[in-house]
Amino acid sequence: MKLKITSTQQYQTVTAYDDAGIEINARRFEHSLLMMPEIAPVAWLVDSFDALTTEHFMQIDAQQPDVVILGTGRRQRFAHPKLTDVLTARRIGVECMDNQAACRTYNILMAEGRKVALALIIEHAEPTDTAPDQA
Repeated sequence: MKLKITSTQQYQTVTAYDDAGIEINARRFEHSLLMMPEIAPVAWLVDSFDALTTEHFMQIDAQQPDVVILGTGRRQRFAHPKLTDVLTARRIGVECMDNQAACRTYNILMAEGRKVALALIIEHAEPTDTAPDQA
């Protein structure tokens, strides 16, 4: 989905997204990433929601956001509280949602001037066997 460009272009803005990746200020990314309005996207070494560890949330905490939007892939999933303890202990909110909702919510909060972090998990589909059946 393409999104309308606004006057917030001096910030890191989601300009498009789909199941395979995200576009930030018209630059395409097809890997998991972390970003904040005034901090350029950086690779976030998370291959899947199930691979999340406490260390991943410590990496988010290092950016000192006020709220975290966690994009959990194609569907909404909730991170275990033990994983997010490092953030909740500092009263940083963590909202989990599917990637499409995460991208929209990030843009809204960013446009409001919030110190929001987008942590987006881009999961790549497993290859399928497309060979015809042998009869």
